[in-house]
Amino acid sequence: MLPLRAQFYLRVKMNNGFIIPLNELTAGENVFIWQIGKEFFDSFDNSEILDAHLAADVKVDKSSRCIRIDCDVRGNVVVECDRCLDELDMPVGVGIRLSVKYGSGEQADDMQDGEREVVLVPEVDAELDLGQIIYDYVCLSLPMQRVHPAGGCNPDAMKYYSAPEGFDVFNEEGEMNPFSVLKDMFK
Repeated sequence: MLPLRAQFYLRVKMNNGFIIPLNELTAGENVFIWQIGKEFFDSFDNSEILDAHLAADVKVDKSSRCIRIDCDVRGNVVVECDRCLDELDMPVGVGIRLSVKYGSGEQADDMQDGEREVVLVPEVDAELDLGQIIYDYVCLSLPMQRVHPAGGCNPDAMKYYSAPEGFDVFNEEGEMNPFSVLKDMFK
């Protein structure tokens, strides 16, 4: 018999389909490691993510009564800066905690599992595709406003953001406020 550490590493499976074969899982912890690139986001017709270098580490704990999934997605995605339109690296760190339960949609109302999201799977299904779930969590983890840190934007693009001659776009504290030009509007 192999030592416990070797048994653990034998159960690490490489799978690019983001599929967890529910019926083939052994009791205890099963590990999946997936690499996520631009092709993954292209398959969802996402044009906002220009490139991606992500790793998904998935631990599936199967017991006699439930399946618990802990998925950690880490890495970077490249998006367009909202200010200068240059490429911008955005770090991604997402933790997905799921409980898989067999049943139908009518049972969803009374099912909770603490802090975990419950995924209902029909009893005839033998696989769970985590692709859509991972996609949703990664996209929702990105900030609404995606801009370079101060001074990081393309200077050629930023020269078009300067105020016209005679307009002061700074407030009393010295912060940029484009609405400060309207302060004397009702006088």
